[in-house]
Amino acid sequence: MSAIIRQLLTSRVLLVTGLLLMIATFGHVAQAEGEDKTTFRRIPTQYIAALGDPDANSGTGAQTWGLWRWDPGPRGVWLKYYEILKATGGITPARWKFDSQEWWVDENGLLMEKPSFPVPAGKYVVTGDRETVSVLTIHRLDKDGVQRWELDDGVKLHDVTHLPCRSARYTPASGNGSCSPASVQKTAFPVAPGGVMPPAEGCTKQDYSVLFVIGVAVDQ
Repeated sequence: MSAIIRQLLTSRVLLVTGLLLMIATFGHVAQAEGEDKTTFRRIPTQYIAALGDPDANSGTGAQTWGLWRWDPGPRGVWLKYYEILKATGGITPARWKFDSQEWWVDENGLLMEKPSFPVPAGKYVVTGDRETVSVLTIHRLDKDGVQRWELDDGVKLHDVTHLPCRSARYTPASGNGSCSPASVQKTAFPVAPGGVMPPAEGCTKQDYSVLFVIGVAVDQ
């Protein structure tokens, strides 16, 4: 993920930046005629780990989405150094602690710190660093603990997914501690854009899509 961030000064990102400058200039984005207008501010790039139908424009289940407030790639640890990580008690050079009951891997084979759950309710300017930029609304938890989400202007989740970024969450399948990064096939990396993350023996795996967050509503 870190190598991708070094390429943010591409023409596509300049397009995103132009949109945000337009937002700053005019001071609002009108969601629809007669609705409230929302002001956004630029933020350093954050990352949402999302689950959902790639062809969906809205849905439920945002309470299962996570947020990295900084790029987890440079803070990660290569899978090949897992035994060394164990010897340190799971404390990484970036000072986050490895959790053997829930660990994350990126498309390059880096163990990553866990994102924060859930993503706070609010409005986010999101992109997949391709052609599309949209406003993602994550609603508050309802009485059943469910969060709805929606993208503006008919944009689909796939449209704002950064395909080269892959991430997966691994948890013990039987709860007996048999789920270890040592069982992940190292030759499966790097994972191709849009590809499936490799399995790990004794683990339950959940693949997540990654969205770039480049702006938030000013009252968040």
